[in-house]
Amino acid sequence: MSQITKHTSETLQDEIIEWQLNAGEQQIVAKRMPGRYRRLKWFGMSVWLIYFLGPYLRWQGQQAVLLDIPNRQFHIFSMTLYPQDIWMLSLTLLFFAILLAVVSAVAGRVFCGYFCFQTVWTDIYTLIEEWLEGNTPQKQQKFRQEPFSLNKLSRRLTKHSLWMLIALLTGITFSAWFTDAYQLWRDVFALQAHIAVWIALAVFTVFTYGFAGFMREQVCFWLCPYARLQSVMYDQDTVLPAYDVERGEPRGKLQRGQLASGQGSCIDCKLCVAVCPTGIDIRKGQQEGCITCGLCIDACDSVMDKIEQPRGLIRYASHAELVDHQKPQALLLRPRVLVYCTIMLVSLVGVVYGFATLSPTAFTALPERQPLYVQLSDGSIQNRYTLKLLNKQNQPMEVQYRLEAPTGFTLHGVHESYHIEPGQMLQVMALVRREVDMDADGITPLRFVADVINDATIEIYHDSVFIGPATGN
Repeated sequence: MSQITKHTSETLQDEIIEWQLNAGEQQIVAKRMPGRYRRLKWFGMSVWLIYFLGPYLRWQGQQAVLLDIPNRQFHIFSMTLYPQDIWMLSLTLLFFAILLAVVSAVAGRVFCGYFCFQTVWTDIYTLIEEWLEGNTPQKQQKFRQEPFSLNKLSRRLTKHSLWMLIALLTGITFSAWFTDAYQLWRDVFALQAHIAVWIALAVFTVFTYGFAGFMREQVCFWLCPYARLQSVMYDQDTVLPAYDVERGEPRGKLQRGQLASGQGSCIDCKLCVAVCPTGIDIRKGQQEGCITCGLCIDACDSVMDKIEQPRGLIRYASHAELVDHQKPQALLLRPRVLVYCTIMLVSLVGVVYGFATLSPTAFTALPERQPLYVQLSDGSIQNRYTLKLLNKQNQPMEVQYRLEAPTGFTLHGVHESYHIEPGQMLQVMALVRREVDMDADGITPLRFVADVINDATIEIYHDSVFIGPATGN
């Protein structure tokens, strides 16, 4: 037992020596290299163009996508969602949350590597920095050590001005999703924007400038909760960027352009470390700083091509494939993935059903429960209902109420017609009476109908019941 304990302690000490955690004392300047995963990263980053350009898309004379929170309306092209439709938004959020989980279970933190706003903005900020100050740590260090000059000052001012411009544009764009984008720019330049716009602009500008310009990978290490949760989502079959130890070890330098006898394929060039946005050494195994971007694969493949070795020393592979030498397991045979996909399918079906059956109105007829019914002086029985009709269209409506019920039931207390503006809720108190000495059960089904005068294609009705004492045989 003591030998096992001693061996375990020595193993842990050896691992601790190999662990690297950059706490901000070293600035990461990642080398940029072309490759298939760099191209894939640019494609993933381009998705954020939707964020910047979406608010300016017009549809039928108005903003195509507008999240109008003050009026509690979400406009999506020709559709308008109200609080009554919040369940569709909930299912949509559930779908994307589970999508993030299933992607993590299948391929690790690819969201972080290709789509995360912190990764994308940091990549753009460092690209600007490389253009102006140098694209390697040595060149940037030399630039910082240069004596003061107008050239150095102009480069620094240009860099920070571009950083600030991107940060400001990020904040304004966020607000543009919640108000008319073109009017927002006019209000901002005229200093007449709402206080909420200025708050959002200040928050996004400060945090974008600070996180992407200065903290960079430290946000992933210390602030992002997703980095802490990733280990819960991984399993033996999760595909991640991994170093093939059996093929790469022992490492060694090239001798006369050739690998020495018994030497592994890794020539210890450290190019995989140089291109990593978080500065980790993938050869030391999976680490918290790995964002699964695959840039180390591009770097290693380029070296393998030069020394005429097969690609794939660093590649996307699972633990089961590299260590246990098992074939990749089919996705349909992984229970966790099946459960995730089932939840996604159910939520997606719900969202599609909601949009397919989205009504231009929301109509309810609520019977009064206290009292259930009233007997009038002439002996007739009366029920009272609250009719609520919400106009979810972008144009006014003219409606007339009528009652569909057995003979002997009549509708009272409503006007001949009502005018309802877009987004307006019309509330009407309606009375339904049952004739005296009419043979009827205690509960009688009936239907309230609202006929749209200016659009006969819209059908609006609500089924309810009439409650009264049973009469007849």
